[in-house]
Amino acid sequence: MYKIDVVENGVQAQELVNQLEMEGYTREQVYIFAHDSTRSSHLTEATHTQDIGIKEQGFFETFGNYFKKRGDELRSKMRAVGMTQTEAEQYEEELDKGKLVVVASKEVGELNNTKTY
Repeated sequence: MYKIDVVENGVQAQELVNQLEMEGYTREQVYIFAHDSTRSSHLTEATHTQDIGIKEQGFFETFGNYFKKRGDELRSKMRAVGMTQTEAEQYEEELDKGKLVVVASKEVGELNNTKTY
């Protein structure tokens, strides 16, 4: 199972990451999404959270992201952490508004091995 929250800024994201740690999630189980890829990278680095890559998506999906538009890439990555297509579309709209989406999942490694995209 996974937990999804929408926050306004990096300060709120950091506070949420700390809260998630107190709830039993590790930083490696927390993912922060931002529409701007540079902002996303900076937040992931600053909060010491996980980046979505081959482990979460698999080789072909990760490679395919290089050829996708940012919105398509984000929805693909959200699906990799367990969201349904509908949820990914809904939360991508929040990213379009400049917000951040924080996902905590203890099952991401298993999802890549069991889910078909």
